[in-house]
Amino acid sequence: MFLHIGGDYIVFIKDIIAIIDMERSTISQDTRNFLKTSEEEGFIANVAENELPKSIVITQSKYNSKVYLSPISTSTLLKRYMKIEDITMNVQEMEE
Repeated sequence: MFLHIGGDYIVFIKDIIAIIDMERSTISQDTRNFLKTSEEEGFIANVAENELPKSIVITQSKYNSKVYLSPISTSTLLKRYMKIEDITMNVQEMEE
């Protein structure tokens, strides 16, 4: 299954490592260093484009890592994820 994280971007749910609130996390020097290093190494994709990013979505697949700066809040991303999980559970119940 996929999660829409803003703009034209979707990610595999199974690849998501973390979804972090941008405002609360950038207070930490460690987070700022992580974002700086990720940007320098080309791992960041700014999904927010013309908006301020509200969340950081970190993914790890078999072949690469990516850090997405999303204009969608962590609470909205969680709601989307929960909706997908509900759909998946309902389909599995119908198959049994």
